[in-house]
Amino acid sequence: MERYVGKSIFNGIAIGKLYFYAKEEQQVRRSKTKDVKTELERYEAAKQQAIAELTTLYEKAVKEVGEVNAEIFNVHIMMLEDDDYNDSIHNIIEKQELNAEFAVATTADNFYEMFSTMEDEYFKARAFDIKDISERVIKILGGASTGSDIGSDPVIVAATELAPSETVQMDKEKLIAFVTEIGSSNSHTAILARTMNIPALIGIQVQESWNGKMAIVDGNNGVLYIEPEEAVLQDFQRKKEAEEKNRELLLQLKGKENVTLSGQTIKLYANIGNTSDLASVMKNDAGGIGLLRSEFLYLETDHLPTEEEQFQVYKQVAETMAGKKVIIRTLDIGADKQVEYLNLGKEDNPAMGYRAIRICLTQVDIFKTQLKAILRASAYGNIAIMYPMIISVEEVHKIKRIVEEVKAELSELGIAYGQVEQGIMIETPAAAVISDLLAKEVDFFSIGTNDLTQYTLAIDRQNSKLDSINNPHHEAVLRLIELVVKNAHKEGIWAGICGELGADTTLTKRFLEMGVDELSVSPSRILPVRKVIRETK
Repeated sequence: MERYVGKSIFNGIAIGKLYFYAKEEQQVRRSKTKDVKTELERYEAAKQQAIAELTTLYEKAVKEVGEVNAEIFNVHIMMLEDDDYNDSIHNIIEKQELNAEFAVATTADNFYEMFSTMEDEYFKARAFDIKDISERVIKILGGASTGSDIGSDPVIVAATELAPSETVQMDKEKLIAFVTEIGSSNSHTAILARTMNIPALIGIQVQESWNGKMAIVDGNNGVLYIEPEEAVLQDFQRKKEAEEKNRELLLQLKGKENVTLSGQTIKLYANIGNTSDLASVMKNDAGGIGLLRSEFLYLETDHLPTEEEQFQVYKQVAETMAGKKVIIRTLDIGADKQVEYLNLGKEDNPAMGYRAIRICLTQVDIFKTQLKAILRASAYGNIAIMYPMIISVEEVHKIKRIVEEVKAELSELGIAYGQVEQGIMIETPAAAVISDLLAKEVDFFSIGTNDLTQYTLAIDRQNSKLDSINNPHHEAVLRLIELVVKNAHKEGIWAGICGELGADTTLTKRFLEMGVDELSVSPSRILPVRKVIRETK
């Protein structure tokens, strides 16, 4: 038996045979051509086929992992259509009279080198995307398959690295877990694994000799066992059976209250990134939506979404939730979420740059358009508005003045709107420290623990080199959360958590002790968290 320790990016246990997934080696030869026109046509045809394949992948991913996670394929399409990328390929073919395959490979190498040496983690990640799209085009030019066949039996996929396109193309009925050497807990492939609810490990040096061998992926402890001893195998089979029984037990919790053994009640809401997630919200019995990430409306189009386009989406969500609370976070764009048409420009430190409410308060027309759409939709359900990235009372005052202006404009036009609660996200240490002052200005707090952890610990959460010290359980983070809840209650407003810590069941009891009023988690985590709440004294 061999035992390897890696980093878990999704819990659970998988038992089965390993399938070593090897990328086909792209043997790109440099050859001169006298027919430049034909080579350019070959490239354009291959590019269009690649775009068609990526469009199909996007549609497949939307059904399987939701629109937010599928967005990477739209990014790949945009990269294929990028002028700089295409100009480089055309230039090599035309000026050097070389074959299309070599032109694509050379451009890919140059762009990969450029992006991978950048300090910004967002742009570093684009290096792998360039590699992925270029390999696809080269395969098409060479007549090779661009699929990801893993055979007909359920397997644990082992690979040096997996591109999102490869993961999505794999048969989900056959993929029971994966293990990779390269990757980070914030990579697109890691996110897809969590969305598909399959155990996954990274940071393990995989070997082709493992192909076909029996293995165990222990996603709970980050361990891979190759050809496990009989006693170990039986032990994990028992653990796996217990996990499956636990999942069945969780289904019995649907319709139950989120109340502790001592009678303490807490609201349990869902975080969603698109209207396609609504079915999962209903299936998992969420009490409401604690975070609707409205930026999907801006990321999935090539223009600023109009008031009417936004209104129809917010109205659909409000009507679907049938009176349950729907908290819409206003535009949270910037940092790792960029849209070309806003021309935000490159920043040395985008996580702390021109983003979220800072954009809204300087480009007020964009903000007003969204507020009008939300307020109009509030006539059709129980909608609240939440503002991200707040650092001062002055910002809240500006926001409230703009909201009143929007209400006045709607009233003048005779357009109905409902009464909406207005809250802010506490995701900066500044907001946490002055939460006693902020609590006097708003109706609720929602603590965004992902960014609060990042800013409190001075750790870029996109930087995989810092994974070992990125500790969301850090006492400084927990003390700030407790301070925020305490200050909220002093002013008679409620405080919830909408970051990933809300779904961390090792902290549920502590959050209850702090008096947290609401937890907002991904839909699949509603019932597991409810189970812990109901078992807490």
